[in-house]
Amino acid sequence: MPPRAQHASTSDNVFRKLRSAILSGELRQGSLHSIYEFAEKYEVSRTPVREAVLRLADTGMVVIERNRGFRIRGLSVDDVRAVFEFRLVLETTSSSYAAQHASPSAIERLVENLMEMPRAIDAEDTESFTRLDREFHDEIIATMDNSRVRRELAGLRAATQAMGVTTMGRTPRLREICSEHQPIVKAIAAGDSLAAARAMTKHLVHSGRVIMSEVAERTGDTMPPNWPDFLLPSLLDSGQRETEA
Repeated sequence: MPPRAQHASTSDNVFRKLRSAILSGELRQGSLHSIYEFAEKYEVSRTPVREAVLRLADTGMVVIERNRGFRIRGLSVDDVRAVFEFRLVLETTSSSYAAQHASPSAIERLVENLMEMPRAIDAEDTESFTRLDREFHDEIIATMDNSRVRRELAGLRAATQAMGVTTMGRTPRLREICSEHQPIVKAIAAGDSLAAARAMTKHLVHSGRVIMSEVAERTGDTMPPNWPDFLLPSLLDSGQRETEA
């Protein structure tokens, strides 16, 4: 494995271990830790641990304290809500835009992505499925040709994946995600902006509710009532209400 790829793999591995320890409660909320502590524990250099901690800080699961290390913050329902509300704003708009502006080659890539997902599910290859899921959303947002939006979404998706670690590991949920992607692609291919926005809304609302529910079970937090009540009624009609039906 090339040195750069090996380094990325080590950083990803440390990230997964720390994330799992936080979600399981092994690392207590409010506890303070150092980079050196986990470099020694995982028998790696400080650099991949530092990179993993920065990624966790982006999700809100840890807080970096200058000259002291990082403190475990945990994950709340409100954290999940905030991330998904931001994603709804960005991705509902980008899906609508893609329905009008996606090139034939972009649509072809979305269709190919959709065809690969069941194979990853059948092989129980969660890593490949996660990559395909990321590429799917990236392809749609790329139609806007806005680097700032792409950077923001990349950060939000990383946070979502960290939050949904247990959810993404379950085959039934993977099949749901694949199924929810189908009407999005269909609407974009048909040039139907409203249908694309509605399908993306339904997908993200469902994902957000699933992850909020899991976090609420672990933390005892209260689920937000009537979420998301900030969306346009035309989107809620096909998103939230169908999800709650």
